Amino acid sequence: MTNPVFSSRAAMMLAMLGMAVGTGNIWRFPRIAASNGGGSFLVAWVVFLLLWSVPLILTEFAAGKKARSGPIGAFTKLGGKSSAWMGTWIAFVSTAILFYYTVVMGWTIRYLFASVTGTVPTAVCDPAATGCVGPQQFWDGFIGSPWPVLTHAIAIGLGVFVVLRGVRGIERAARFLIPSLLLLVLALAIRAVTLPGASAGLAFLFTPDWAALGNPTIWLEALTQNAWDTGAGWGLIMAYAVYMRKREDTTLNAFMLGFGNNSVSLLAGIMVLCTVFAILPNAADQIVGAGNEGLTFIWIPQLFGLMPGGSVFMVLFFLALVFAAWSSLIAMIELPTRVLTDAGIERRKAVLTIGGLGLVLGLPSAIWIEVFRNQDWVWGVGLMLSGLFFSIMVMRHGVDRFRTRFINSEGSDLVVGKWWNVVIRLVAVQAVVITVWWLWEAIDPNDLAASFTLFSEFNAGTVLIQWAIAITVFLGLNRWLAANAAGSAAAADDA
Repeated sequence: MTNPVFSSRAAMMLAMLGMAVGTGNIWRFPRIAASNGGGSFLVAWVVFLLLWSVPLILTEFAAGKKARSGPIGAFTKLGGKSSAWMGTWIAFVSTAILFYYTVVMGWTIRYLFASVTGTVPTAVCDPAATGCVGPQQFWDGFIGSPWPVLTHAIAIGLGVFVVLRGVRGIERAARFLIPSLLLLVLALAIRAVTLPGASAGLAFLFTPDWAALGNPTIWLEALTQNAWDTGAGWGLIMAYAVYMRKREDTTLNAFMLGFGNNSVSLLAGIMVLCTVFAILPNAADQIVGAGNEGLTFIWIPQLFGLMPGGSVFMVLFFLALVFAAWSSLIAMIELPTRVLTDAGIERRKAVLTIGGLGLVLGLPSAIWIEVFRNQDWVWGVGLMLSGLFFSIMVMRHGVDRFRTRFINSEGSDLVVGKWWNVVIRLVAVQAVVITVWWLWEAIDPNDLAASFTLFSEFNAGTVLIQWAIAITVFLGLNRWLAANAAGSAAAADDA
């Protein structure tokens, strides 16, 4: 059966941008940029946009458009039957992230509601006061209450509501969410740069210290940020590329998506860092070192509480976060839905199945923050292997053959040269380096036993053990997966 297609190039790009722009752009990028030298980090970040994100985005666009199937079918068709397990890994990791990403969206919904009703506290408690509720106490109380379960359920419901309506539903949601999100982020950035003292934040963000680029950590963090906030290598772009028109461009779209996504990150960095430097410059190190949750749910209310008209801008900030999370969640539900429909399951049943699994399997992360942090750590780093597998798939197919037949396909506005042949191989090297680095960072040389346990918020063992279980299962099922994928690939060829 022929897949429906996006009604226009604009609709497709809005949907793709919605997939790419998520909470990581708004809450992680400003913190990581500030923690790694500001302007120096931006230099490395742009380099890896071209060395990691754009090559993988081009690969996903081309593979999805050609194979007309999700990762399992595409890897089987383009990389050979022995590659089916790699496509399964990619689909699984993004789905595992879905199971806790709904929890994150739920947090943003709760804080949007609290900011609208004026119940989110902005003033820090006096340690001597009893019964006082400040931002830290409000966050702790929320996390330890039934609220995260309810908001998690609301989030998965909102995602399923859109995906049930197919590609047209995704289009309609993107046409509303993405322009609204961009306007909100732009308004917040403009407000931030007009605050007295905001120029210090701009100078910090855009003035590189060239000597600092000799620090390898800056480069590794820049690569990680690109991997986590562009959506490149997740399989999500591939799932949407199934709905591309036959003569649709791949090359220009890929560059537009990469630079468009990173432009939103840059606006978010301006918004957050200008606000920090204007309002609490002496606490800048403490704020950016508070982690994603601490920055967003503990410090942001304090910052807006000290800003003229801050209550209004706090509503806009959390509304932007909800829209960013929602647009990405839609893509995360669409990917496993595509895998199930490729296997012959009717679409509505597939969407409801993924929604039900998301609701149930997301509960541990909604109830226990320790589970959330463990899963975020394990499968966030797992995305690096996903990028590696895309590179391997292309090499198995033939790098130059893949570029000339699928990237420079009919309808492409730009011709991609042989530079891509080099950088897609370089993606494999980057993936290995960044994976080893992250795991090395998670080893405590003074307590090796604690570094190799099954469950921990942050250690090497919990990653390796959970990865090993998943990969063993997928390898064992490879022949069955490839056989099932062959049917969908043949159907795509006939269509």
